[in-house]
Amino acid sequence: MLGGVAAAVAGPRVLDAGLNRLTDPSGPPVSEAAARLHRGLAVADLHCDLLLWSRDPLARSRRGHADLPRFRDGNVALQVLAAVTHMPARGRPRLDLVTPLVVLQGWPPATWASPRERALHQARRLHRAAARSGGRLAVVRSAGELEHLLAARRAGADVTGAVLALEGLHALEGELDSIDLLYAAGFRLMGLAHFSDNELAGSAHGASRGGLTQLGRRAVRRMEQLGILVDLAHASPRAIDDTLALATRPLVVSHTGIQTICPGPRNLRDDRLRRVAEAGGVIGIGFWPGAVGEASVRAIARAIAHAAEIAGIDHVGLGSDFDGAVAVPFDAAGLPQLTQALLEAGLGAEDVRKVMGANALRVLSAALPAGSLLP
Repeated sequence: MLGGVAAAVAGPRVLDAGLNRLTDPSGPPVSEAAARLHRGLAVADLHCDLLLWSRDPLARSRRGHADLPRFRDGNVALQVLAAVTHMPARGRPRLDLVTPLVVLQGWPPATWASPRERALHQARRLHRAAARSGGRLAVVRSAGELEHLLAARRAGADVTGAVLALEGLHALEGELDSIDLLYAAGFRLMGLAHFSDNELAGSAHGASRGGLTQLGRRAVRRMEQLGILVDLAHASPRAIDDTLALATRPLVVSHTGIQTICPGPRNLRDDRLRRVAEAGGVIGIGFWPGAVGEASVRAIARAIAHAAEIAGIDHVGLGSDFDGAVAVPFDAAGLPQLTQALLEAGLGAEDVRKVMGANALRVLSAALPAGSLLP
């Protein structure tokens, strides 16, 4: 019996360590020039799944890719933290792999069968972490709060901002009013789909790969009204096209790959890169091999350079997918390696500044609700 209890407790930790791996822990050397440039950046990453795992976001961990100390080491000004609520088993779409994970990690019983409650629980985890961080972690919900964060960092404050995101509209549970509930909890990015179709949109990995449903169209309109960025990552090609035709505000693709470089069901073709850019959006390039072709920082830099050539340098950013059950070359502390690789790939200092954060921050600043929600 004790062995079974130990296995249940250790299971999520073993899974976390096994799935969220580093392929090159030592990493290539970073020149003093690249390190100096990196220290002056406002780094922003559009996707990280830290909140799914039973780690304290404020404490340095030996597992996974991200936590506040490593964000600080990597000079991350703003991190988008996504709530994962549903993951089908391969070949068995009715089997949800998130359910055993949340049960074994001791999440509240309300989360065991409800994607919406899972999203709300992850939001509460982030807010509680920020409250006990002593000002080192700040949840950003408005353009005013983002401006306050960046001004504080320019003045030397030791603070990292976090924006809540929803990975797939499964958490709405088919109810449009859930958007307002999740908005009130702090969510400011919402992906249409994750690894399966839902009542609102088709997934790139789904059975139907359909477009936006009527409910999905209503959801996009409501998200735009509230100041929630619509995220096209994981959406089916038809859902992407439907959303681009419907949207009146810039969109993001928080974490994706490039079809030309690395063929895959969720990687974007060049024409869709251009269309997202034409809509004023930003494309976050992923760090895992399925996005960029191989597990190396140079492959990430090459993919970013290609995306910049196609979409324009003002429309490309970072979409690491840290802690997203992927293997990546470096963790959040290793982000200076990417600055070095981008310079080696031929990008100038100003282009590196844009890709490493300025583009994402510009789109977020324009899309988030105006004003400040600070007390």
